[in-house]
Amino acid sequence: MSEARRLGRGLEALLGPVSKEQAEKEGAFRELPVMAIRPNPFQPRTRVDEEALKELVASIEASGLLQPVVVRPSGSHFELIAGERRWRAVQRLGWTRIPAILKEVDDKTLLTLALIENLQRDDLSPIDEALGYQRLQAEFEVAQTEVARLVGKDRSTVANLLRLLALPDAVKDLVDHGALSAGHGRALLGLTDTKLIVRLGRQAVAEGWSVREMEARVRQGPDAAKRPVRSRSAPGPVSAEVQRVEDALRKRLGTDVRVTQRRKGRGIVHLSYYSNDDLARLLELILGAPFEG
Repeated sequence: MSEARRLGRGLEALLGPVSKEQAEKEGAFRELPVMAIRPNPFQPRTRVDEEALKELVASIEASGLLQPVVVRPSGSHFELIAGERRWRAVQRLGWTRIPAILKEVDDKTLLTLALIENLQRDDLSPIDEALGYQRLQAEFEVAQTEVARLVGKDRSTVANLLRLLALPDAVKDLVDHGALSAGHGRALLGLTDTKLIVRLGRQAVAEGWSVREMEARVRQGPDAAKRPVRSRSAPGPVSAEVQRVEDALRKRLGTDVRVTQRRKGRGIVHLSYYSNDDLARLLELILGAPFEG
């Protein structure tokens, strides 16, 4: 799927048509000085993928800029709504002007669009994504349910990412840089000892633990960093089928899941929760509505 088509669905949901042809009809298409454009002040991404940017530079040099950037007027200059990587790429190519579509949007829409643009490219780390959601909630008083609707995610997905912000800074940094996954981070939230969380996080990176092994360590409690992982109560190795089921449930429910197989197609599914709020989240996800019991 092309970049324009991926971005189009998210942008058009909030801005209306953003094609060059439509912008020309509306008188909103311009060739703007590159230096008159500023980055989106609500950009949730804190790092630029240098290799991806180099590839984009090469693509634009070979084929031209296929999709204009989208900007809003801001005093004597313009602020990017979408297209920061394209804007950075043409600067490296030495362009002085860039095709742009002008839109009038408020700050809330600007932040939401920045999130959508990056989410559609899987361009954000879990921590950057969570910080973007937190910013929507804090600065614009948007409820978690509304945040999920705006960015096209399940509320549970947004809730899971926001939980990562409770991790110690040292572990958040590991997740942010990809040394640990969001799954590792969620497992560590089952512990309350900050020093142990950091120690396990660093040990997991050094020894290459899977999310499954991290969850097993967390279940062991305070001595998790010292003792070997205890084996499962079920005899024999975990089958590939059970592993796939567990992985799918972990991804969907955002918590530790263990499946114990028994004979004749029977078994037990074990779900872990780490607080009353986490239990309420799981119940809502399973039941499809807040638990009123």
